[in-house]
Amino acid sequence: MTETAPATVTEADILLIQRILPHRYPFLLVDRVTQIDGTTSAVGLKNVTMNEPHFQGHFPGNPIMPGVTIVEAMAQTAAVMVGATLGLTDGNLLIYFMSIDGCKFRRKVIPGDALRMEVVTTRGKPGGKVWRFKGVATVEGELAAEVEFTAMMDLRA
Repeated sequence: MTETAPATVTEADILLIQRILPHRYPFLLVDRVTQIDGTTSAVGLKNVTMNEPHFQGHFPGNPIMPGVTIVEAMAQTAAVMVGATLGLTDGNLLIYFMSIDGCKFRRKVIPGDALRMEVVTTRGKPGGKVWRFKGVATVEGELAAEVEFTAMMDLRA
């Protein structure tokens, strides 16, 4: 893994996201991170489109983004925040869920929606493997989902 000297990174486009996350289509669920405040907080965006494979079966004639993919999108936003801030690119950064707590879904997310994901670190530090986050997902300012989750950052060489 290449670990570059951490620089002040305040946003991430899809090219940087792909340098940080191992995820690829169809499971790369964040298109852009528009705000990164160190390892403290970040805002990610996911443009929800009808051509995503889960809509074929969830549900035919009534496409709804699965709740688990909304939570995954928030987790990917958190991983991009940590990876971008710590300069973790071009390597084998793997991120594993350890817990998902207090998850609530408040609104359907459907094709055509722009999902905005806000994540805040509640526990974690550079060099640490275990991080805890709070996440909120909204569509046009309306709460879609909220969650607290713990993830392990596996920085394999």
